[in-house]
Amino acid sequence: MLAVMKASALIGVILIVLGLVSLAFAGITYTKRETIIDVGPIHATAERQKTIPLPPVIGVAALVGGVVLLVTSRK
Repeated sequence: MLAVMKASALIGVILIVLGLVSLAFAGITYTKRETIIDVGPIHATAERQKTIPLPPVIGVAALVGGVVLLVTSRK
């Protein structure tokens, strides 16, 4: 029983941290290298930044879920 409570408390803390990070940053940005020209010995590439937006609803849901798990694991 104690191990289940500790596991749910740990998951709750992880969800709270992920929720706060999701709310702090609006999305995940990464760089992708694309080949522009590939003709014989001539190669040209370009680096383009792409962003995956994270809706605030996901951060709030993770935050609330983490708080609920943390509170219910203490009872």
